[in-house]
Amino acid sequence: MKDKPQGSVTIIIVTVGIKDYLSKCLRSVKYQSYPAAQVIVIDNSLDSNFTEHIQDDFAWADIYPSPANLFYAASLNKGIELSIGEFILCLNDDVLLDRDFVREAVRGFSVGENIGMITGKILRNDKNILDSTGLFLSMFRTAKERGYGKADMGQFESKGFVFGVSGAAAFYRRKMLDEIKEGKEYFDTSLVMFYEDLDIAWRANRFGWKGYYIPDAIAYHVRGGSFRPDSGLNKPIARRYLNSNLHVDLIKNRYIVMIKNEKLITFFLHIIPIFLYDLCVWIYISIFHPATAKIFFVNLKLFYDLAQKKRRSS
Repeated sequence: MKDKPQGSVTIIIVTVGIKDYLSKCLRSVKYQSYPAAQVIVIDNSLDSNFTEHIQDDFAWADIYPSPANLFYAASLNKGIELSIGEFILCLNDDVLLDRDFVREAVRGFSVGENIGMITGKILRNDKNILDSTGLFLSMFRTAKERGYGKADMGQFESKGFVFGVSGAAAFYRRKMLDEIKEGKEYFDTSLVMFYEDLDIAWRANRFGWKGYYIPDAIAYHVRGGSFRPDSGLNKPIARRYLNSNLHVDLIKNRYIVMIKNEKLITFFLHIIPIFLYDLCVWIYISIFHPATAKIFFVNLKLFYDLAQKKRRSS
């Protein structure tokens, strides 16, 4: 394993090469007031022209083109294995960082040795609407982004503890990631995408790690930029804009994360809201997305076996 300088930061960006998101993201990384020791780009574009363009324009970043799309979780695992930083910032390519984001966020880790996750104030790209000020576990056992879709009126200007951090711009302490690692995986690759940030947060809390919110660490996010059509960017109710396969991932991943992390007693304490949430979801899917329901139930045993295997290994 490579030496990890104290206080150093590795930034990992995952891209599929859509629009000019990555170029803008990398420019915001380059001009940080707290420079990163290492910037890693996991390139899932499968486009040699795109890769060459990025390598030419951003020679200071380490570009790793993938022979096949690794998707988000596996891409981050690859980046973490290559990292040298004590702190690791995982970014979507559709995120822009305020100049002082890294400097302000790193300060949060000094609050306590048990702080393993840091989030800043993540706004939409219009700089007025909130995207996330911390990730929480809802009573429905879904990932709840605090402030999601609300106007920024200064209502989240206080630092404080949060359950977890949004995967769009997630800062982690390497020591925490090593401790909660499942076999060779930091992020659960069976999740592909969706709920991987809640799974990390839930596991971290089970191990005694805490998340912390720093409002002065500001970033801007195009919600859904990597996988939604333009008509669905920054819109609520993500499932309205997903294809059938991604929709299946959204459904199954919630179940997998619950089976892996939920205690029996807390499951029964929340069984009524869980039931009501699932009832609404399946009514909606049955009416508007019957193809999604078919894919899910054809693979139901596979999903269940996978979730049970993950629970035993966690």
